[in-house]
Amino acid sequence: MALAMIFLPLLLAGVAALVPSNGLRPWLLPLAGLAHFAMLVSILARPDLADWSPVAGTGALLGLDPLGTIVLAVVSLLFLFASFYSVGYLHHRMDRPNRVFVAGLLGFLGFASVVAWSRHLGLSWVAIEATTLTTAPLIYFNHSKRSIEATWKYLLVGSVGIALALLGTFFLAYSALKAGLPASMDFDTLSMNAALLSKPWLRAAFILALVGYGTKMGLAPMHTWKPDAYGEAPGVVGAIFAGGVTSIAFLAFLRFYIVVGKAGEAAFASRLLLPMGLLSMAVAGVFMIGQRDFKRMLAYSSVEHMGILMIGLGVGAPALFGTMLHVVTNAMTKGVLFLSAGNIHRAFASKSTDKVRGALRRLPLSASFFLAAFFAITGSPPFGPFVSEFSIISAAFGSGYSIAAALLLAFLFVIFVGMGRTVFKVLQGRPPTAESLGGQGVYRDNVLTIAPIAMLMAIVLVLGLWIPAPLGALLRSAAFSIGGGS
Repeated sequence: MALAMIFLPLLLAGVAALVPSNGLRPWLLPLAGLAHFAMLVSILARPDLADWSPVAGTGALLGLDPLGTIVLAVVSLLFLFASFYSVGYLHHRMDRPNRVFVAGLLGFLGFASVVAWSRHLGLSWVAIEATTLTTAPLIYFNHSKRSIEATWKYLLVGSVGIALALLGTFFLAYSALKAGLPASMDFDTLSMNAALLSKPWLRAAFILALVGYGTKMGLAPMHTWKPDAYGEAPGVVGAIFAGGVTSIAFLAFLRFYIVVGKAGEAAFASRLLLPMGLLSMAVAGVFMIGQRDFKRMLAYSSVEHMGILMIGLGVGAPALFGTMLHVVTNAMTKGVLFLSAGNIHRAFASKSTDKVRGALRRLPLSASFFLAAFFAITGSPPFGPFVSEFSIISAAFGSGYSIAAALLLAFLFVIFVGMGRTVFKVLQGRPPTAESLGGQGVYRDNVLTIAPIAMLMAIVLVLGLWIPAPLGALLRSAAFSIGGGS
């Protein structure tokens, strides 16, 4: 099943490169999304995987654990909705060839599946680098001067980060060799021997992984590629980046965190993660104040939520359930935000609040979902992110990290105010005429571009009111595997 989930999207990416029709090619995306999600459901229903039996000691390259399952489910579900949205989006963009766009999205799904299934840190690194190469052309879809600049910035900054992550992987393997053990990049082997690893090399590996995969996640101050890439890419690409790319990078980093924790260095990790998380939230808050570009605003929101994940890890065991839940809630909410923002962008042919106003009148459905997702992503009840953030904050106060928790709350308030000013400028007022937009602004919502948003918003709402028992059990298993969270 693992090979099917990996190679089916890659095979369809090859088919997309050969299909000559711009109109038919996008339908390969829902085909891949449905097949991938169906395979995920069948895996979850298999009795032999119900107890998440460990694969430690088998030396297998591929194996699904609770952490990988959560990230695989996030990527699969987000891609499924994004795939149908992409068909509607590309229907409105028939002026652009979509061969590279469709193939790139399918390639991302295949390589992201490798990261979720991988039990080998080197293989994970290769797959994440492959997602960089397959997603970079998506940023350039509009073929503008700013989009090519954003693409190169993504490639250059990301390449530096991923190179540091590779160096951290080598350092982790060498920490075993230095301790008299065979050098290995096998995650399960490293986890079992964590207590024996050389502490200086282990710490150096963790720092390099934090900076390297933190760059891919968009943690401050390594976030410099994110505002440009998210701002210039189509909305559906922003959703894949904010909910999918960041999740697989976080998973790759979690592998390092687990080894460090089992080596008895959790306190060392916490001293790095808490300041990094708070810095990311502070940077996001500063740049959201007075932000006129609502798509760049969403990029800084992603920086903020990557910081929240780091704070959750830094707090440790009591916050790990909420941290893994936040991976899910953040990804689903970002899907709503970026897809609805993409619709608003097309309707007004602008991302600036100087030109975009009255979206509730021009696009009532997209604008309403954009408003609801704003409240959700800023931690307002009764949505999913409120539950995950509340869990992390409560754990922080209960574990003696009162200062960090208080700062987190303060930054959340600043971000709510800053983000709210931009959002309400976009939504309120009277929309400009089509003539004032240079003849643009004729776009209207349709089923394919609004139904996926509605489905994602429903998931965000449900997770705020009720966590299904299977998901709760999976989250608890994931938290326990990270560091004993209950």
